[in-house]
Amino acid sequence: MDTSKDAILQWCREYVADLLATPVDAVDPEADFDRLGIDSALAVSLLMEVEERYDVDLSPEKLFANPNLNAVADYLHARTQRSAV
Repeated sequence: MDTSKDAILQWCREYVADLLATPVDAVDPEADFDRLGIDSALAVSLLMEVEERYDVDLSPEKLFANPNLNAVADYLHARTQRSAV
Protein backbone atom coordinates (compact mmCIF):
# COMPACT_ATOMS: atom_id res chain seq x y z
CA MET A 1 0.00 0.00 0.00
CA ASP A 2 1.22 3.47 -0.89
CA THR A 3 1.76 5.47 2.31
CA SER A 4 3.04 8.64 0.66
CA LYS A 5 1.40 11.77 1.99
CA ASP A 6 -0.31 12.39 -1.37
CA ALA A 7 -1.76 8.87 -1.46
CA ILE A 8 -3.00 9.14 2.13
CA LEU A 9 -4.55 12.54 1.42
CA GLN A 10 -6.26 11.23 -1.70
CA TRP A 11 -7.69 8.25 0.22
CA CYS A 12 -8.91 10.57 3.01
CA ARG A 13 -10.61 12.87 0.49
CA GLU A 14 -12.26 9.93 -1.26
CA TYR A 15 -13.41 8.40 2.03
CA VAL A 16 -14.86 11.68 3.32
CA ALA A 17 -16.50 12.40 -0.04
CA ASP A 18 -18.18 9.00 0.14
CA LEU A 19 -19.34 9.64 3.73
CA LEU A 20 -20.76 13.02 2.76
CA ALA A 21 -22.15 11.82 -0.59
CA THR A 22 -20.32 14.63 -2.38
CA PRO A 23 -17.78 14.77 -5.22
CA VAL A 24 -14.13 14.34 -4.20
CA ASP A 25 -13.32 17.74 -5.75
CA ALA A 26 -15.73 19.35 -3.26
CA VAL A 27 -13.69 18.08 -0.30
CA ASP A 28 -11.16 20.83 0.45
CA PRO A 29 -8.17 19.27 2.25
CA GLU A 30 -7.52 22.59 4.04
CA ALA A 31 -11.10 23.03 5.29
CA ASP A 32 -11.76 22.38 8.97
CA PHE A 33 -13.86 19.29 9.66
CA ASP A 34 -16.86 21.30 10.85
CA ARG A 35 -16.80 23.33 7.63
CA LEU A 36 -16.81 20.08 5.63
CA GLY A 37 -19.80 18.84 7.63
CA ILE A 38 -17.96 16.11 9.53
CA ASP A 39 -19.82 15.57 12.79
CA SER A 40 -18.77 13.30 15.65
CA ALA A 41 -20.37 10.19 14.11
CA LEU A 42 -18.54 10.71 10.82
CA ALA A 43 -15.31 11.45 12.70
CA VAL A 44 -15.59 8.12 14.54
CA SER A 45 -16.13 6.36 11.23
CA LEU A 46 -13.00 8.01 9.85
CA LEU A 47 -10.97 7.05 12.95
CA MET A 48 -12.00 3.41 12.68
CA GLU A 49 -11.28 3.24 8.96
CA VAL A 50 -7.85 4.86 9.41
CA GLU A 51 -6.93 2.31 12.07
CA GLU A 52 -8.03 -0.58 9.88
CA ARG A 53 -6.40 0.72 6.69
CA TYR A 54 -3.12 2.13 8.04
CA ASP A 55 -2.79 0.32 11.39
CA VAL A 56 -2.43 3.70 13.09
CA ASP A 57 -4.38 4.53 16.22
CA LEU A 58 -5.84 7.97 15.57
CA SER A 59 -7.53 9.08 18.78
CA PRO A 60 -10.32 11.68 18.74
CA GLU A 61 -7.90 14.08 20.45
CA LYS A 62 -5.32 13.61 17.69
CA LEU A 63 -8.00 14.00 15.04
CA PHE A 64 -9.12 17.35 16.44
CA ALA A 65 -5.50 18.44 16.98
CA ASN A 66 -5.16 17.90 13.21
CA PRO A 67 -8.40 19.64 12.20
CA ASN A 68 -8.32 19.16 8.43
CA LEU A 69 -7.53 16.36 6.00
CA ASN A 70 -4.17 17.82 5.04
CA ALA A 71 -3.06 17.77 8.69
CA VAL A 72 -4.44 14.25 9.18
CA ALA A 73 -2.53 13.06 6.11
CA ASP A 74 0.69 14.61 7.50
CA TYR A 75 0.12 12.87 10.84
CA LEU A 76 -0.65 9.49 9.26
CA HIS A 77 2.28 9.75 6.87
CA ALA A 78 4.67 10.43 9.76
CA ARG A 79 3.24 7.55 11.79
CA THR A 80 3.37 5.05 8.89
CA GLN A 81 6.98 6.02 8.16
CA ARG A 82 8.00 5.46 11.79
CA SER A 83 6.36 2.04 11.92
CA ALA A 84 7.99 1.03 8.60
CA VAL A 85 11.50 1.59 10.00
